[in-house]
Amino acid sequence: MPGGRALAAPVDLNGTGHYVHWGVIQLSVANLVVIGVMVAVFVLALLLPFPRGRR
Repeated sequence: MPGGRALAAPVDLNGTGHYVHWGVIQLSVANLVVIGVMVAVFVLALLLPFPRGRR
């Protein structure tokens, strides 16, 4: 099928997952990336100024 490769996932989803271990805590790398992005968005929300109305 032409163009079928364009619809394929950029990561092989049929393989085994990769995990990070910290003692009793075990996180998948995908979840760790999502948590990192959420923390970055939270920090940006704290640091960026709110838009001000014109006065």
